[in-house]
Amino acid sequence: MVEKVFASVPFGAKIMQIDDTDRRLLRLLQADATLAKAELADAAGLSAGAAWRRVEKLEAAGVITGRTATIDPRALGFEVQVFLRISLDKTASNAFDAFIAEARKIPYVQAIQTLLGRVDIRMDVLARDLNHYQEIYKSHILNLPHIADIEALMLVSELKNTEAVPI
Repeated sequence: MVEKVFASVPFGAKIMQIDDTDRRLLRLLQADATLAKAELADAAGLSAGAAWRRVEKLEAAGVITGRTATIDPRALGFEVQVFLRISLDKTASNAFDAFIAEARKIPYVQAIQTLLGRVDIRMDVLARDLNHYQEIYKSHILNLPHIADIEALMLVSELKNTEAVPI
């Protein structure tokens, strides 16, 4: 079976067609991106050359965009995660661009997403403890331009967190 995969491709760009073998390779790599070429090929039921040609094709098409190490922030002393929902004062013509440019400079900001709806921005902030978060909030977040309203939601427990695509 061949299906379309919607990777981060520009609007109007051609979507890569993948088959069951590609999906099997993608599932294996999502589960363990450190698999050696021979292990990946064996698990997928392919020769090493065939498996790696397919992986390179998926990378070239932008389906596979990288491989990363997953770090537990708590192991490094970061115990507090806060999700900010921010509404911007959109009377300024450059409110989004100015806000995002400055927010990207804050090292404790893990993610910035623009939204459609009552809230304009969702931002994830990581801190060592509540005092550290308060310091980040006062010295960095409140100094960001064009904020009309801000709501903080503190993470209590994480029940599921995956970037895996259901393929």
